[in-house]
Amino acid sequence: MGKRYKIIYHKNECIGAFACLAAAPETWTQNDDKADLVEGKKEGEEIYTKEVDELGGNLEAAQSCLVNCIHIIDNKTKKKLI
Repeated sequence: MGKRYKIIYHKNECIGAFACLAAAPETWTQNDDKADLVEGKKEGEEIYTKEVDELGGNLEAAQSCLVNCIHIIDNKTKKKLI
């Protein structure tokens, strides 16, 4: 069975405020002027995903993103949390 949640990150929309890094430093890192999703899988042009069992600070990371470029899907219900 797969992981419970899927984080979807649109890196091209990131403005480098790094609120995600402050909320979930185990998942996000700073790379020059934009955030990087640690161990993120490239899914398309500047779109990265990562599946996790626990959200930790990632819900707060997505909610605090100033440009809404982080989305979270509940893989069990298929609903978008943010």
